[in-house]
Amino acid sequence: MSASGGNKAIVAALGANLAIAVSKFVAFAFSGSSSMLAEGVHSLADSGNQGLLLLGGKRAKREASDEHPFGYGRERYIYSFLVAIVLFSIGGVFALYEGYEKIKHPHELEHWYWPVGVLVFAIIAETLSFRTAIKESNELRGSMTWTQFVRRAKAPELPVVLLEDLGALVGLVLALGGVGMALLTGNGVWDGVGTLCIGVLLVVIALVLAAETKSLLLGESADPSERDRIREAVVDGESVTSLIHMRTLHLGPEELLVAAKIGVRGDATALQVAEAIDEAEARVREAVPIARVIYLEPDIARSPLNSEAQSAGSER
Repeated sequence: MSASGGNKAIVAALGANLAIAVSKFVAFAFSGSSSMLAEGVHSLADSGNQGLLLLGGKRAKREASDEHPFGYGRERYIYSFLVAIVLFSIGGVFALYEGYEKIKHPHELEHWYWPVGVLVFAIIAETLSFRTAIKESNELRGSMTWTQFVRRAKAPELPVVLLEDLGALVGLVLALGGVGMALLTGNGVWDGVGTLCIGVLLVVIALVLAAETKSLLLGESADPSERDRIREAVVDGESVTSLIHMRTLHLGPEELLVAAKIGVRGDATALQVAEAIDEAEARVREAVPIARVIYLEPDIARSPLNSEAQSAGSER
């Protein structure tokens, strides 16, 4: 993922959410709308989430140390997981509670033009932020569908911002619907219903984000296309005759670990084997630039058991 592209989308979302949060709290103060309060807390939580994403990106750039020899790339996954927790607890659960209280103790909205005006402004601002996230994501998405992009992206920032902005837009529409129905019917219960819907939406989005970032935290392999390019690059047919088995693991969004057992000629000298390994590593890095940590173990080629599928069970 382009770090600059991800940061651009995060900063755009942060600026929009801070402005929207202030306007929503002002509207709540004048109107007493629970939808406005829930949306204000939602925007404030989103602003904190963007701050967490920026902090995670900065901390992930630290140099590797003796204690963390593979670096800090996974910090970006950790902070993205924290975003899901914040969105679930502060955003979703609070909205559910506030919606329940509003339905249980409804009251008529005051100064209705405040929440309506703020919601219209917020929809415009969130649309601009969402547009930026879509533009930056399209540069990386390629032929993948949006669902595939969210599920397969190794860099968590853009999927997080996309889902947050989408949730914010849908939540604003729900809030506008709740406020509108409360004004049309004179029944404040509708404001609480809109708030409950916002809470359910945020909880669902938080669970999706948590599931995806959990998978990244556990450790995901390279994409199938990248694994294919690595297999093709390792074997040159001369010094490296076969790929016996291979494992890949993302140490971070832009850093891949490759560990493989390769087949070499039985009559090769130690110097020739060392040169074969160096050349294979260079080919892999050229084919997949994010493959920065590579461990290749040489073994004598034994036909026909040198295929990866046939000999995976003989790893040691």
